[in-house]
Amino acid sequence: MRSGEPSAADASTDKVATGRRETLYSVVIPVYGNEGSLPQLSERLSALTAELDAGLEVVFVVDGSPDRSADVLAELLPGQPFASRLVLHSRNFGSFAAIRTGLQRTTGRYVGVMAADLQEPPELMVEFFARLRTGESDIVLGRRRSRAGDPQLSAAGARAFWALYRRLVQPEMPVGGVDVFACTDEFRAHLVELDESHSSLVSLTLWLGFRRATVEYDRLPREHGESGWTLRKKLAYLSDSIFSFTDLPIRLLLGVGVLGLLASLAISLVVLAARLTGAIDVPGYAATILVLAFFGALNLFGLGIIGAYVWRAFENTKRRPQSVVMVDREIPAARR
Repeated sequence: MRSGEPSAADASTDKVATGRRETLYSVVIPVYGNEGSLPQLSERLSALTAELDAGLEVVFVVDGSPDRSADVLAELLPGQPFASRLVLHSRNFGSFAAIRTGLQRTTGRYVGVMAADLQEPPELMVEFFARLRTGESDIVLGRRRSRAGDPQLSAAGARAFWALYRRLVQPEMPVGGVDVFACTDEFRAHLVELDESHSSLVSLTLWLGFRRATVEYDRLPREHGESGWTLRKKLAYLSDSIFSFTDLPIRLLLGVGVLGLLASLAISLVVLAARLTGAIDVPGYAATILVLAFFGALNLFGLGIIGAYVWRAFENTKRRPQSVVMVDREIPAARR
């Protein structure tokens, strides 16, 4: 390739960038292990086009799915009444990475995100888009009323997980988490600019702020396949979110260090009094206890202080903007 000649990747990026605003509504759907639900999903999306007052575009992102999801979509999409785009990841990068890939390629003014397993009804998008078109909201989140068909143990575990998440990471997270949402293209543009790895896309939507609305719905039973949202993935997600959105571990370490220093001081006074009164007559015992208690607590306190500086350096490496402007309107002086 000659110097200065655009690469295929650059051309693709330019095509994506210049293709915006071609449709009014876009929906992003990450796909992994959903071969069985795709025919029904395409039927539901086709019916959805009749309920919308403008064209619909659906971006499917197959995230290294081990089944025939990509082949099924390649067969189904050409005959659908909605515009579509099929994107294949080279391997499994995770659902959040797939959603980000889809968001980077949408052309609609209003953009929805949903799963391919049909547990969140596609018809929700009609209400989401209607809310956005009023101009009163920039993002609409789906909030579950119930988890129909989920085993009691699984439902209880999910409730406990999201309660812990709300407590430790993001108090604004809706009860039960977020699996489906829609936003304006302006909000989408800000969201994809936050190019962070090992983070939480949903928490980033809450971090951005803007005007937010919620729509309640009943989660439907899963008819095809099994959920890939395992306990290991939940713990990894919780860990990534904690280290990306809160300094709680550092504050806990610092708090334990301070309490340890106070406790070591109290222990030191007790041991010193016992040594002076002869209650402790073992040579070197008092000095050993005093040194261990004091320097152990001092070590935790010091790690907490160092961690506070490391956290601030880490925050800077993420390159999140210091502020996000929602409205910037110039108002001319009134004529007299």
